[in-house]
Amino acid sequence: MTDAALISVRDLHKRFGRKPVLRGIDLDVAQGEVVALVGANGAGKTTLMRMICGLAKPDRGEISLGGASLQRAGRELRRYIGLVTHAPLLYDSLSAQENLRFFAALYDLDQPEERIESVLHAVELWARRRDPVRTYSRGMVQRLAIARAVLHSPPVLLLDEPDTGLDQSSSQMLHDLIRRLGASNRAILLSTHNLDRAVEWADSVCLLGNGKIVRREPTGQLNGERLRQIYAEADGTP
Repeated sequence: MTDAALISVRDLHKRFGRKPVLRGIDLDVAQGEVVALVGANGAGKTTLMRMICGLAKPDRGEISLGGASLQRAGRELRRYIGLVTHAPLLYDSLSAQENLRFFAALYDLDQPEERIESVLHAVELWARRRDPVRTYSRGMVQRLAIARAVLHSPPVLLLDEPDTGLDQSSSQMLHDLIRRLGASNRAILLSTHNLDRAVEWADSVCLLGNGKIVRREPTGQLNGERLRQIYAEADGTP
């Protein structure tokens, strides 16, 4: 692990029954860095995310967050993490404010109203703060889910396919938000099936195949077409 790495994964293995899903994953995500995971369905992206946030246990290997072992620290270290999954973990009948007040109470936040106002401004939902979540668009729900995930100011943010089902406008707004969050000394690991977005949103892209990270490429000189070529060379399926 590098000195600045907030996420460090070493030799991570996981199987379900007789089927190996992860076969020795090594991964670092530094402070202030956005890393995208890409790979075919079943490549292990969601499984890896679930292990990093403590929702699943590896069969072998080590996960460290900010230099502290996740396996040894357990629940306390999970406050170090913000998670956005396919399910937004929000209550449709409650407003944005009411949802965030509920989660602020779970985290026992000091001055929760100030923090709630801050994150709602950050995700551009302050004007809709009193509206029930059921009236929100898919993009608005995703932005509120990110507000929930960063409410307790975690240094690590995990986003499992946050762009699923978004139109172009909502996708661009989410991209801008992720870049702002990543620039604020936070480590962000996201998964996506959209190779163009992976290149645009992240500082580097990791290609998962056959349970391993088979390539890691910085995005500075990369575009979607080149990433598709790398995919093909690694027998991936875009």
